[in-house]
Amino acid sequence: MAYEKFIREADYLQSAADEYAWRRARELGVTRRRFFQMLTAGSVAAALSGRLPSKAWAQAAPTPVVKPTPKELFNDYGSNKEMRWENMYGRGYLVPNELFFVRNHTKTAMIDAKTWRLKIEGSGVQKPMELTYDELLSMPSVSATRYIECAGNGRSFFETAYGKKADGTQWKLGGIGVAEWTGVPFSEVLNGAGIKKSARDVMPEGLDDLKVRRPMPVAKALAEDTLLVYAMNGQPLPADHGFPVRALVPGWIGVANVKWLGRIEVSEQPLFSSWNTETYVLVGPDYQPQPPSKGPVLSNQDLKSAVELPWNGEVSAARRLVRGRSWSPFGKIANVEYSLDQGQRWQAARLREPNIAAAWVRWDFDWEPKPGKQTIRVRATDDKGNVQPDKVPFNQQGYLYNAMVDHPIQVK
Repeated sequence: MAYEKFIREADYLQSAADEYAWRRARELGVTRRRFFQMLTAGSVAAALSGRLPSKAWAQAAPTPVVKPTPKELFNDYGSNKEMRWENMYGRGYLVPNELFFVRNHTKTAMIDAKTWRLKIEGSGVQKPMELTYDELLSMPSVSATRYIECAGNGRSFFETAYGKKADGTQWKLGGIGVAEWTGVPFSEVLNGAGIKKSARDVMPEGLDDLKVRRPMPVAKALAEDTLLVYAMNGQPLPADHGFPVRALVPGWIGVANVKWLGRIEVSEQPLFSSWNTETYVLVGPDYQPQPPSKGPVLSNQDLKSAVELPWNGEVSAARRLVRGRSWSPFGKIANVEYSLDQGQRWQAARLREPNIAAAWVRWDFDWEPKPGKQTIRVRATDDKGNVQPDKVPFNQQGYLYNAMVDHPIQVK
């Protein structure tokens, strides 16, 4: 496909910027030869902005995210917006839609529900079908409280641990959110299309510029909480989060939860895309290629914890209640421990209901901090015996960092 070479969002965004600059150059009467001279000299933006008011430039440039993402609520990474954990302190179990992180490979797709269609086709179904938005909404629906988390959540800590930066957005731990998702089970649609016993893989595909697509085995597609989602926390799915319909694939990395769904391919043969051969695979000295993939292919996320305090922020030297959340794709959280001395001594935090598998649990503990720079280290254990490790092997694309993290805080 035409966009396949832009599998890395940085390549896509650079291409889009170059295309925009060339269009503006033509509008302003700049010749092709002169444009490439300027491009080589690195002066395109300066030259064009000199002849185009800065306000008009900002209005003309594409906006990667639709909803407001002020800096007091989000860490801004361009097309990606990271939730700031301190804003969850004192809130309930779910992340409000306006605070939910945004992970876009390019920009938010704007889809008209009236003309939207979902195609279900491929060698693995007997009766290929096409659904309208109203038809999907009329089918039996369920709701599930689950998290969605970017595969690169925690990526920045690889540099802290290894002294070298992994590729991609340098998330801390805010690339996750828990919501109540409402939609139609994949099984309803697949059964309606006459899924064959010989079907092997199911691949949702988005209507975004890159047509993001990521296969999963039939067994995962037929799981009771794998959904075609059209509502989020009781509201129609926001554009940034996949309107009109997205996939919910609980416990799996974020990219599997394909947004802006337009097609589902069901195949009797294994399916591959750039998103499970080139990216979202583990590449590094501790990982071997698994052709046609460059390394082990990711599916499940991993066990993590986060503290509801500003990162490297300030608090007063007064007794306080420290809060946070821990989550696992494998089951419920069994216990959470915290250390205030880099892991020399550990104490148990209090867990607060609800504690939902493939969502998270809230926890808290009392703290009387002393003035100066302090750190809070947290480790969680789930009911399957998984424990957050001290360290994880480096991988070039910075996926699945789930080692314990020292949260820095300055006490005044």
